[in-house]
Amino acid sequence: MSAAPHRRFQLPEMEGRQARWYARNRGSATQMAEYRREAARLTAGLPRGGAVLEVAPGPGYHAIEMARPGTLRVTGLDISRTMVEIATESARAAGVSVDFRQGDVTAMPFEKDSFDLIVCQAAFKNFKQPVSALDEMHRVLRPGGLAVIQDMNREAPDAAVAAEVRGMKLNRVNAFMTRLILARFLRRRAFSPARFRSLVPLSAFPGCEISAEGMALEVRLRKPEKA
Repeated sequence: MSAAPHRRFQLPEMEGRQARWYARNRGSATQMAEYRREAARLTAGLPRGGAVLEVAPGPGYHAIEMARPGTLRVTGLDISRTMVEIATESARAAGVSVDFRQGDVTAMPFEKDSFDLIVCQAAFKNFKQPVSALDEMHRVLRPGGLAVIQDMNREAPDAAVAAEVRGMKLNRVNAFMTRLILARFLRRRAFSPARFRSLVPLSAFPGCEISAEGMALEVRLRKPEKA
């Protein structure tokens, strides 16, 4: 009997109908406006022609917004084949060029020193091998490059979860389901700032900067310039 496949994620990858349900519920007008704001904030200061990688972009909305001005080369890497299909369809419909690929965060199909910026939103808590994921981000970053991980803050109060879901402007059923899913992930898988501070020294990154507000946790990791 063959051995079971070794999963890289805490949960099964989203595929098929589940992936398309998720994509629909992450694409409300309110959320799209937030993707645009975050895309502008995170890419500010990058040189024209700079290379950006989004790890686990899901339906690709944020990657598309980073690529929309046409000044950066944006790539997305997701473990889910369905998400890659959805993201590619979305980019084509938006008239935006993004290279979406299927692949594993712990074994990225990129050369070292390839990207100026790496972004990972709402996915890091699901990585079963977080140190290996950080090491791969470090490997493919150019010297002086920045990795930004945005995810849920384990220490966020229940009221912050409710406020987050209200801001998504979902219908009652989808809001209820989303609130349950977020609460479960928050308590079972999300990182606290303290846990992240203990994790980063195990990786190739020399340190990190962490900010937390409400449900949001942002970790910034910079690859040192070459001596």
